[in-house]
Amino acid sequence: MANVTFSSPVMPRDVTVYAVAGDRGTVLALAKEHKIPIPFDCQDGECGSCMVEVKHLTKDTRYGIALTEKEKEMLRQLGKISSQEIMDAEVNDMPPRFRLACQCFVRNEDIMVCFEGDKTLPTKGPALSIAAAVYKGGVAIKSLDEFLSYAVKVEEDAAIHFEKLGAAMEACGNPDVAALFQRLGGYSRLHLAEAKAKSAALSVTLSLPSSSAWPDQQTPERTALWAGDAKLTRLDALKASLQGERRGYEFYYAVAGTAKDARIRELAREFVKEEAEHVETLKHWIAAEEAAVRTRANQPQSSAG
Repeated sequence: MANVTFSSPVMPRDVTVYAVAGDRGTVLALAKEHKIPIPFDCQDGECGSCMVEVKHLTKDTRYGIALTEKEKEMLRQLGKISSQEIMDAEVNDMPPRFRLACQCFVRNEDIMVCFEGDKTLPTKGPALSIAAAVYKGGVAIKSLDEFLSYAVKVEEDAAIHFEKLGAAMEACGNPDVAALFQRLGGYSRLHLAEAKAKSAALSVTLSLPSSSAWPDQQTPERTALWAGDAKLTRLDALKASLQGERRGYEFYYAVAGTAKDARIRELAREFVKEEAEHVETLKHWIAAEEAAVRTRANQPQSSAG
C-alpha cells in the first residue's frame, strides 16, 4: 500500500488516500477516483494541464522510473525539467521533481502530490498533440459565432451519420450493431442540444459550415463506416466510433490551443472536457465488450446429442 497526499491552494485541506501500487494506476486516475481537482485535458501526456510536483516521503526509498519522450518534451516546454534531471531520468531512471499526473504511476512509496490548478498551464497555451496539429489543417476560428457554428455542425453531422448507420445495419440484418449506432446517435443529439443551448445563451448567430471546411472534407466525429455490414461486431463498431470521438476531441483541442480570442479558447476548453468524457465512456464500453467476448470464448461449446 502507498499513501498519496494531495495538496493544493484550491483545496480546503490536504487529502491523503491509499493506493495499491500493484494496480499500476496513474496519479491522475487516483485523483479522479477520489474527486481530487487536478486539472486535465488530453490525459495522454500531450497538453501539460495535469502537471504536478511530486515529493517523495518514504525515507531512503525512491523508485526508478522511465520517462516517456512526450512527458520529457512537455516538461521541457513548461520549463519544469532541467538538463540534469533529464540525464538522471535517462541514465539512472530517477524521477524529476515535476511530473504529468497522467503519466506518473503510483509505486509502493508514500508521496505528496502538489498542484496549483490552471496556473500549471504554459503561458503560450497547451501544446498541440500530433493528431490535433494535423487534423486542424486550415481551419481557423475567428469568432464565437463561427466556433459554435462549427460545434453544432460537428454534433449534427455525427447524429445523422450514426442514425444512417443504424438504419443500414438494421436493413442488412445486424440488429445488435444497429441498436448500438442508434444509441450513439441519441447521444449525439444530446450533444447537439447542448451546443445549441450554449449558442442561445450567448446570443450568437449560427451559420453552419459545409463539410469541405475540414481538411479531409468531412466533420471529425464521423466513423470510417459508411454502409451496412452483416458481419460487423459490436466491438468493431465501438472501436470505429471511438476513433471518430477522438477526432472530435482533437478538433476542439486544436481550437483551444490556437484561437487568438480568449473567449473562444475558454469555450473550446469546455468542449474538450466534454469530449474527453465521451472518449472515456466509449473506452469503458469497449472494455466491457472485450470482457464479454472473452467470456463467450471461454464458455464450453454444447455438443449436439
